[in-house]
Amino acid sequence: MIEVKISDSMNFEKAMRIFKKACQKDGFMMELKDRRYYSKPSEKKRHKMKKKIR
Repeated sequence: MIEVKISDSMNFEKAMRIFKKACQKDGFMMELKDRRYYSKPSEKKRHKMKKKIR
């Protein structure tokens, strides 16, 4: 779970920037995109191999 601690003096935009950066670092958005649609195990394996080569 991603958690962002903010102080009273911090504005909303800065808190959102910190939250987005934490999500990116954690890989949350990439996992969300991967789980959006079902992909067959063979497709997952092929994609994983392609990533490894690059």
